[in-house]
Amino acid sequence: MQPLRILGIAPTSFFADYGCHVRIRGHLTALSARGHQVLLITYPSGRDVAGLRTVRAPWPAGSRVQVGSSRLKIALDVVLGPTALAAALRFRPDLIHAYLHEGALIGAVIGALLRRPLVFDFQGSLTGEMLDHRFIAPESAWLGVLRRLERWIDRRPDAVLASSAHATHLLGEQYDVPPARIHSLPDSVDPDLFRPVDAFSPDELAGLRARLGVSPGRRLIVYLGLLAPYQGTDLLLEALAILAARRDDVHLLLMGFPFVDRYRARAQALGLTDRVTFTGQVPYEAAPAHLALGHVAVAPKLSATEGSGKVLTYMAAALPVAAFDTPVHREYLGDHGVYAAAGDAAALANALAELLADPKRAAARGRALRERVMTTYTWPRAAALIEGVYSITLQHSR
Repeated sequence: MQPLRILGIAPTSFFADYGCHVRIRGHLTALSARGHQVLLITYPSGRDVAGLRTVRAPWPAGSRVQVGSSRLKIALDVVLGPTALAAALRFRPDLIHAYLHEGALIGAVIGALLRRPLVFDFQGSLTGEMLDHRFIAPESAWLGVLRRLERWIDRRPDAVLASSAHATHLLGEQYDVPPARIHSLPDSVDPDLFRPVDAFSPDELAGLRARLGVSPGRRLIVYLGLLAPYQGTDLLLEALAILAARRDDVHLLLMGFPFVDRYRARAQALGLTDRVTFTGQVPYEAAPAHLALGHVAVAPKLSATEGSGKVLTYMAAALPVAAFDTPVHREYLGDHGVYAAAGDAAALANALAELLADPKRAAARGRALRERVMTTYTWPRAAALIEGVYSITLQHSR
């Protein structure tokens, strides 16, 4: 298609090293590589990505925004809206591509003012995230109001990109978005960046393992992502405690943030001090080598509405995966994952034990998962799908 001018709106501290940001980065850099002009409007904090033109909302220096819902984010969104409008008036986009519900709300206003179509990347329920992050309680009187607002926002865009089959059903069945506007766009990964262990130098991996303080004889379970209850971090540590009681060679490389100190204390309370290595935030560019150290990967995420892009990095690295049994995990892993009943730490320990007990079969699962990535879950393929949605949306808007 002809090159387009695309205004991206991302109400988050882009770029940070976790799933939502990886999806935004993957989409917009892949679209830029296909000749489109992309301008991204985002929060003041975060780091720039090479080749992606970015405008940040003004804010006092030194302010940080926590992951997930917060009152500070509401104030930032109030500032982000005028910033996005001013940028749009200068940039004159052909269309607006918004991420997260706050971005879709801002994009709907700007789209109406400039008469430009709006494409919304839906990564999960707004109220579902608020509940997951415990920003509101299930019994809160505000929950019904917020759900009506969410439904109103979901119905504003000309097209909605759903990150999973579960999200597609959610949009149609719970939020009454017309089916013709919903387009499936699963998460993706760069398989040239996230590679199997044999693509790395043995000396490089041995040096990294030594720096992390993991002894050579340990069988390493790897996790990469946010640390939070809805991500299953508490249950993962409980599962490790169960597994460690059965075998003395397991070790968990827990890569992520926030709340590192909280989970380090929890690991200590479970007697896992010498069985867990906390890395804190791992830069995106360094993550592939860290994953290559693993023998198995684990995906304990519990959220029923969000995607689980970390699973694709495991798959690209040809790692066998033990995961809680959720629709999103089933969609990505298919028959090659080993599943545990969601929320059951003992079942997760059993799934990990199954993979560790049979290395040959586990390696075969990992190879099959990488092949699945190569055929279905790459950024160039995602960009081509997005272009198809753009073409349909622009035709309808005319």
